[in-house]
Amino acid sequence: MPVVSEPLVRPDSLARLDSMIADQEAAFLARTGESRRIRRDCADVLAGGVASNWQDAPPGAVWISHGSGSRIVDVDGTSYVDLHGGFGVGLVGHAHPAIVAAVGERVRRGTHFAQPTEDAVVVARALARRFGLPMWRFGNSGTEATMDAVHLMRVATGRMKIIKVEGSYHGHHDSVEVSVYPSAEDAGPAFRPRSVRQGLAVPPDLARLTIVVPFGDLEAVERALIENPGEIAGMIVEPIMMNIGLIPPPDGYLGTLKALLNRHGAYLAFDEVKTGLAVAPGGASELLGVAPDLICLAKALGGGLPCGAIGGTPELMGLIAEGVYEQVGTFNGNPLTMAAARTVLLDVLNDGAYRHFERLRAIMSEGAVAVLRAHGLAGYVQSFGAKGAVIFHDRLLRNYRDFLDYPDQWGQAHWLYQHNGGVFLPPWGKCEQWTVSVQHGEDDVRRFLVNLERMARDYAGSAAIR
Repeated sequence: MPVVSEPLVRPDSLARLDSMIADQEAAFLARTGESRRIRRDCADVLAGGVASNWQDAPPGAVWISHGSGSRIVDVDGTSYVDLHGGFGVGLVGHAHPAIVAAVGERVRRGTHFAQPTEDAVVVARALARRFGLPMWRFGNSGTEATMDAVHLMRVATGRMKIIKVEGSYHGHHDSVEVSVYPSAEDAGPAFRPRSVRQGLAVPPDLARLTIVVPFGDLEAVERALIENPGEIAGMIVEPIMMNIGLIPPPDGYLGTLKALLNRHGAYLAFDEVKTGLAVAPGGASELLGVAPDLICLAKALGGGLPCGAIGGTPELMGLIAEGVYEQVGTFNGNPLTMAAARTVLLDVLNDGAYRHFERLRAIMSEGAVAVLRAHGLAGYVQSFGAKGAVIFHDRLLRNYRDFLDYPDQWGQAHWLYQHNGGVFLPPWGKCEQWTVSVQHGEDDVRRFLVNLERMARDYAGSAAIR
């Protein structure tokens, strides 16, 4: 159980925090002039001046020059400890020698054939050992993996409706672009959330096929199954909920959830795009001791290359083998990705790597809680394996509605203090998590604590003066 420190000041006393954010944003902009110039000059050919909307975080996008080991360097020449990790991709760090060697060798032997190579078999067997599901297929992103999971559950059951958790992101295909970050006004009652389209691109009729429930609420799932008899194909869920901080499931939730769904003829898919490989060698399914019907992977698996994978039971994956469901993709099992993934699984993410993650996790988590307590700030830390988050709130987040009550300014201030202090965290700090790599050291994570200390001191000190 995470430790929640007692606040010295009320968490909704945010005027000082707003002032700190303004100061830190000014400092950020003053040292990222080249990033702003490049973005301005490319806006005529690169939509919005970035390659993805998620790269455009206030107060501005940061263009990266290169990375090595635990660090990245932006186009203005600033070096950062990289705890962003490409939204969780970077468990191996940057330019890991084993990955460089594997990919370099593969490049010289050809990079694409649209035919299988031997490494695909090695990777599939390694995933089967780690995650306990026997059959696998590959794709190129987490979005593709979760899309395949939804498709498989529908094909297997002949049912079109699925269940997802309010506030969870599972990629940008239509079936899961529902109630990702709905406003409080649109979301409906907490016990019975509405199915809110993420944007105008999602057809209303398709959104109605996705039933939304709160995280950790078995009664809501059972109610959805009863109210839609014989219509639910399955449920997709992050076993440890991310994208709204980091929220572990209630005790017994996942095992009971699988039994409940299976009893109604529906399936359970784990979205382990972020947790897979990061929280344990076999992901959250190993850590929490629950084997779902399907597991979706991406991010860390490719060692920095685009990747995706879906594993499942013979019953479900047999539908692919028999051609009942056509899981396809020109770049599926791409030789470069398979060479990198083989090295990640067999050479880099070994037992020593997970001991290393645990040591760094303990330093960061215990150190962050000590900083919060020392300065009387509300907050706590959730962390598992290589992932973790500081949550500046006076109560535990259990679901999306709790997250809505958590003021945005805390995450933004923390991100800015870390960034200006030479630590690159994911933007939208209220939402995201840190990721450490096998190439991070104790000095790297202690720099994170120094920056947190500076932010806490600035905030608590001004509150005491008031």
